[in-house]
Formats: sequence, structure tokens, C-alpha cells
Amino acid sequence: MRGLQGKVVVVTGAGRGMGQAIAERLAAEGARVAVTDVDEKTAVTTAAALEGAAGFRLDITDAAEVTACVAEIGAALGPIDALVNNAGWDQLSPFLDTDEDLWDRIIDINLRGPIRMTKAVLPAMVERQSGRIVNISSDAGRVGSSGEAVYSACKAGIIGFSKTVAREVARSGITVNAICPGPTATPLLESMVGDHEKLIESLKRGIPLGRLGAPDDVAGAVAFMVSDDAGFITGQTLSVSGGLTMA
Repeated sequence: MRGLQGKVVVVTGAGRGMGQAIAERLAAEGARVAVTDVDEKTAVTTAAALEGAAGFRLDITDAAEVTACVAEIGAALGPIDALVNNAGWDQLSPFLDTDEDLWDRIIDINLRGPIRMTKAVLPAMVERQSGRIVNISSDAGRVGSSGEAVYSACKAGIIGFSKTVAREVARSGITVNAICPGPTATPLLESMVGDHEKLIESLKRGIPLGRLGAPDDVAGAVAFMVSDDAGFITGQTLSVSGGLTMA
């Protein structure tokens, strides 16, 4: 894809799963990737396997750590050209069985975290009059998902946040888009469903293409949105769901 060579791209939650696949794809396209994760070991290990990448510990729920990490990335790799807000977490549970402690954790990771990251990188992008922000939302934020009420609310919020910031920074040459994966085979999904094979098969039956998504499916969409090929695309929401959500 055009325009990724040498670009500095920050990917959150990139130590494993979908984030790792995104980091690998961007590095393969020639980007210099800041692999960030709350688990520093996985971030460093993932980055070590990628040309031009560097690993950083980053807890997106800690505002001071976000500010410090963004500065550290800039010093190590150079000005940040793109941000991929990928880090996320959830716990399957009927809404009436949840409590405010769980809500707070889900909201802090899935909504406030990407907002913090965006606020930290955006001023320099505005100053340079260029940049790309890609927010990993979810089709749960578009159509809902049983057992994920607060997570779905956060992901819907990310879509609205993306569209609004896209409007505000468009004249600065910055694009902001949201990507909504459907059910995707990641460690997070495995931790949520456990050994419930019937649930997995049910998910597959609901997907027209007949399989769960793979992390690489999402990584390709992210690479496109970060590239120059998507230079005239902003404020959009792209589902990567095998046709599960077509409307």
C-alpha cells in the first residue's frame, strides 16, 4: 500500500492477538511501529521480531503513563504519523449481573483509553497538518451483543467519537476512521467463551462467509486506512465481519 514506508505508527494492545497482527502487517508495509501493551514483555517480544519496531509498556487507563509513553515514542522513533487504538477488554455477563466496578473497568479501557491516546497524539498531528487515527470499535457497537451491554456502549461511543473528531480535524489534513470487527479468533475471545464450542459454532453459522474472522483480516483493513490509498476517507465506519452486519 502507498505511503506507509517509514511512517511512525503507534498500535495499542499490540503484544498479542489482533494488535500483534496489525503491528506485523504495518511493519511488513514498511512502517516503523511502536508496539505498545500493558504487558511490557509481550510488547518487546513482538517488536523484536519486526524491522524498525520498538516495544513500550503502556497502560491506556493511566493518563500520566499515556503522556510519558507518547513522549518516549517520539524520542525513540520520531514524530507519530498514525495511531491505531486497538487495546480493549471485556467480560461476558448479562447486564443485570454486572456492577459498577466492572462498568468502570470496561469504560476506562474501551472508551476513555482511546480518548486519552487521541488527545495525547493529536496536537502534534495538527501542528504538522497530517495524521491518521484508526479506532478499533466493534460490530457490538453497531448492533449490540448479548452479554456485552457496557462494552457495546463503549464501542458505539468510539464510533461517535471518531466521526466527531474526524469533522474537527479534517481541515488539518488528519483522517479518523473506525473499524468494527465481528467475532474474531483472538485470545480475548477465547478467554471470554472458554470451551463453549457450541457458542463458537453458533457464531460461525450467523456469518455469511461461514467462519470467524482472523486477526489478519482486521490488520489488512487497518493498513489500508493508515495508507495514502485511504487519504480521502474519513469519518467512516468499516465492518470486518464476514457479512454478519450488512446494514
